[in-house]
Amino acid sequence: MFVFTLCLFLWSWLSSIHGLEFRYHNSMEMELYLKDINRRFPDITHLHSIGQSVEGRELWVLILGQHPREHRTGIPEFKYVGNMHGNEVVGRVLLLQLIDYLTSHYQSDLLVTRLLNSSRVHILPSMNPDGFESSARDCMYTVGRYNKNGVDLNRNFPDAFESNTDRERETEVTAVMDWLKTESFVLSANLHGGAVVASYPYDNSNGGSELQRGQSISPDDDVFIHLAKTYSYSHSEMHNRNNCQDLQDFTQGITNGYYWYPLPGGMQDYNYVWAQCLELTLEISCCKYPPEAELPGLWEANKPALLAYMQQVHLGVKGVVTDSYGKPAQNAVVQVVGRNNLCPFRTDRNGEYYRLLLPGNYTITVTYPGHKALSQTVQIPYGPDAFSALTRNLFLQKSDYSASATTPLPLLCTTLGHTESNSDTLLPGVFTTLLLLLIQRLLLS
Repeated sequence: MFVFTLCLFLWSWLSSIHGLEFRYHNSMEMELYLKDINRRFPDITHLHSIGQSVEGRELWVLILGQHPREHRTGIPEFKYVGNMHGNEVVGRVLLLQLIDYLTSHYQSDLLVTRLLNSSRVHILPSMNPDGFESSARDCMYTVGRYNKNGVDLNRNFPDAFESNTDRERETEVTAVMDWLKTESFVLSANLHGGAVVASYPYDNSNGGSELQRGQSISPDDDVFIHLAKTYSYSHSEMHNRNNCQDLQDFTQGITNGYYWYPLPGGMQDYNYVWAQCLELTLEISCCKYPPEAELPGLWEANKPALLAYMQQVHLGVKGVVTDSYGKPAQNAVVQVVGRNNLCPFRTDRNGEYYRLLLPGNYTITVTYPGHKALSQTVQIPYGPDAFSALTRNLFLQKSDYSASATTPLPLLCTTLGHTESNSDTLLPGVFTTLLLLLIQRLLLS
């Protein structure tokens, strides 16, 4: 304990003089840095672990915001996840640099100050610290990609488009799934390497109606394209199509995940389908493990994009659904007409809902047991400029009928919804899933 305290003191002293170095910090150094930041900025940071890796390394998450220790009504939750593949290391470096930038510029930089005052930001620099520690400094090979058990973490999540019921969930994946149950995340991105492109859902398909012209199209495709373009055009090079040799030419620096290549068990689809959190996969470097001399340039190329993407958490509409007794309505189904999500979006434990939507007119419907169905049309402005989505609180009236006035949830949602605690609950097979999707669309049409 004394040695650790001494190391923390030395780290604090050195970082206060030199700032965070552009180099690859090992797991112990990263832990020292995060604890030092938490000690130096206690009012705007909170550090906690969401679990451990196979080898027992902590999965540290730093929360930044005006109220970092607890959720506040109307303040959306945002997250970045890095180093899911242990040998794709640039994301880990950039997220540590982002932490350094946000904490050092709070109250002196208007954009940073407004971001942290209007949202709660969660940063997991390394989801796969075991893989990082075993990685080889190589641009293209896979040494260190997998976790200690030799599993690709980005193929290990439950998948809505296939039956992967016999797959054991890795400890790092279970930690993230449990994390998603504790916070109502609205927007997210996970950082990878080996290409320069912003990829968006769906990553997978079972050949249903979502498969269109080689792409797997989600109900929020327009929002995802906007989010991907926000990152690619805020990046210094990403929007300039192909930035890496011998790779696909990505128009405008974006791609539908499935169109690029089918990916079963991916984290971004899991976030979107079950945790109602819109997530992108950001490929941010041609070389997975570039020389340290390239890190400052990679930071400068990505910094404006990382900040611009965070600001998009304020798209659309948000609010609180209240029942006939004036209490927050938990698990009320909040749907946007014309967007039939595989798992309908629901209010959280505080009765809050968040829907990322582009400017325009939308009809929102709310169903809740024992209450009349509510339908309202809203005109949504562009919220990011004001650092707030449109606020529309919704008030329900008691139903005249004893039956529940609500739309049945598809089996895959109730089986593996983000309120469940068992990470290996069975999913329906492909045929059953298609049947359930057909039933849901008939009910909502």
